Amino acid sequence: MSAAGDAAARARALVHGVQAVVCDVFDPWDAGTVVRATRYPTYFDFNLVRVERDPGMSVESLTAFADEALAQHAHRRIDFELADVAEPLRAGFATHGYASERLVWMRHETARPSVPDGIAVEEVPYDTVRPLRVGWFEEDFPEALLPGHVAEAREVHLLLGARIFAVLDGGEPVGYAQLERLGRSAEITQVYVRADHRGRGLGTALTCAAIDAAGDVDDLWIVADDEGRPKALYERLGFRSVWTMVQLLRPPGKGG
Repeated sequence: MSAAGDAAARARALVHGVQAVVCDVFDPWDAGTVVRATRYPTYFDFNLVRVERDPGMSVESLTAFADEALAQHAHRRIDFELADVAEPLRAGFATHGYASERLVWMRHETARPSVPDGIAVEEVPYDTVRPLRVGWFEEDFPEALLPGHVAEAREVHLLLGARIFAVLDGGEPVGYAQLERLGRSAEITQVYVRADHRGRGLGTALTCAAIDAAGDVDDLWIVADDEGRPKALYERLGFRSVWTMVQLLRPPGKGG
């Protein structure tokens, strides 16, 4: 296996490993695994159909399978671990109410640049940044703000050893980054800056703080929208793209 292929395999292994920690149902099917976390039914990332190989199925057949496999949940989520398999199907899924996103897993491989002057980042308790977390959901993931989801997310993040790094203004958090670990791997799972404090380098400083806190790990990961701006920022901070997947989500309230 090439070095690039090996890194992609490790990224996939981390996804599967985190799901193994959180989920309690793993049902194999012809092209992958249906994974569910019955304790966290509103958490999209842990209740989904995992497509690990080319299923050779139509969009209609795949949506029908997801409807059956996730019948106990209000949402539908399908993760294609081979982006080239999903790409020609994205338009068809959209007609069934699914939004799609190409996500690129990036591995930290080169030294980060210097942190902008005058920005102090400190580690804080998890609940310190709760208003920012809710604000982030409302801004970028409103479909995730179901009753009980913030509490579910808190339990999962603490289960994965989440550490929180924040920038404070007058004692109030205005940006944060979240770092989680699994074995010899770590992932920067969240970076968010309040809208009225953007453009000052806070996102860079927070990401650098999380990079430093990861310490001596075999792999440090961050995930970006393959078609969005943060990817370029993470490249400047020493991350390299190694694996692209496609996530499909039909939120609650969207008809099939």
